[in-house]
Amino acid sequence: MGWLASIIIGALVGWLAGRIMNSSRGVLGNILIGWLGSLVGNVIADLLNISTDGMVDNIVLSLIGACLLLWIFGKKDSNKRK
Repeated sequence: MGWLASIIIGALVGWLAGRIMNSSRGVLGNILIGWLGSLVGNVIADLLNISTDGMVDNIVLSLIGACLLLWIFGKKDSNKRK
């Protein structure tokens, strides 16, 4: 059940980040962005010595990480077009 919950939450976080950052990556892209965003968010929290206590905190960190990744990908894509 843990893997299924991770996939569902990753898809939800990826979808929310896509809506916030105005980016569309599809279902698998959303899952991947949500999962990678979770990793990035947790690394940032560790570097800033921020502790998380629960699912909501982790979802917020994942969303911040996913938005950061989409922003970076957006910058990379815009540089390619120039």
